[in-house]
Amino acid sequence: MTETLPDMPVLRPTLLDPPAEYHQLREDEPVTRVRFPNGSAGWLVTRFEEGSKVFADPRLSARRPRHDVPAEEGAEEAPFNPTFVMMDEPDHGLYRRLLTGRFTPKSVAQRLQPYIDRIVDEHLDAIAAGPETFDLVEALALPIPCLVICELLGVPYADRDGFHHATEAMMDVSGSREERAAGAKWLIDYITRLVATKRRTGDTEGLLADLIAIADQEDSFLSEDELIGMGVLLLFAGHDTTAAMLGLSALTLLTHPQQRQDLVEHPEKTGPAVEELLRYLTIVQFGLGRVALEDVEIGGKHIAKGDLVVVAMPAANRDPRVFDNPDTPDFDRGMIRHIAFGYGVHQCLGQNVARAELKTVLPRLFTRFPDLRLAVPESEVPMDTYGTNYAVKKLLVTR
Repeated sequence: MTETLPDMPVLRPTLLDPPAEYHQLREDEPVTRVRFPNGSAGWLVTRFEEGSKVFADPRLSARRPRHDVPAEEGAEEAPFNPTFVMMDEPDHGLYRRLLTGRFTPKSVAQRLQPYIDRIVDEHLDAIAAGPETFDLVEALALPIPCLVICELLGVPYADRDGFHHATEAMMDVSGSREERAAGAKWLIDYITRLVATKRRTGDTEGLLADLIAIADQEDSFLSEDELIGMGVLLLFAGHDTTAAMLGLSALTLLTHPQQRQDLVEHPEKTGPAVEELLRYLTIVQFGLGRVALEDVEIGGKHIAKGDLVVVAMPAANRDPRVFDNPDTPDFDRGMIRHIAFGYGVHQCLGQNVARAELKTVLPRLFTRFPDLRLAVPESEVPMDTYGTNYAVKKLLVTR
């Protein structure tokens, strides 16, 4: 007999707020059984403390099925080898350490920040020389992360349209199975060709070349499939997430004049402002899942071995037990941490790159264009409600 369960909340009351049902769930049933968007059943966690424990508990495995794509696909293998993001310790740490050197705060500051500074200023110059009304996503929020991940990986920026469109198709949960598979195949084929080209030409620039050198060592534990999978993962995750955050952050500042003024007039608040925007917006729409390796208790509920547990990160980051007045962005909050990047050993590898881009783009954009405003009513801004990451599709503004 099919278990009768409420659906996971997905409809948003406003452009910038998560589903309203999360308020009641946090208060009454912070760990509750739901039906996920793909029809599968599992546990939804909506509070911050319990969500953090889910991410940190080694009894909950990162090797989990999808919960946001049609049910008939839920048990299928991923279209590419996701390597470390679907591994548990100690394997996860072994593969992750291949990459961490490029993503430390020091490495980002030394290797990437000068490049980010230059390309942001170039794009702001182009905006100033262009039409007064323009799409901020197309002009700034999308190209900056694409350029940065291309620079970091050693990927030709000329190929950006191809890998961005493929990423959109692969991550659109409303698309057909064939459309998502086609997007994944494009990315796999692209990275496969690029790896072959780098080997043939002896190109040693970028993180992808570093991984090729490791894979080509005698007795290397990094297989060719894993090398391709890492390249695919870094390429799509490295630009899509930050582009979403840049667009949503710009929309937030355009509709919150006090916070915008704070950012422009108080440069010392840039870091805290970015952390607050990450908390407030929390772009991972459908949460992140784990699977119980044994019977565990979470928030007073018995979770059976094999059960799927999903942390609703947008709900947890609005938990009033942790954040005062959580539904208002407050750049003076002084919070200790949030879980917009996850928590524990699987916390987002690229978070320092994303922070660098946000801290560079947002204050410079609104300082350079103090009169920047929406060119359409807020209610008419098109949003991506079907992608893995919540985002602004198009942001028409007037400078």
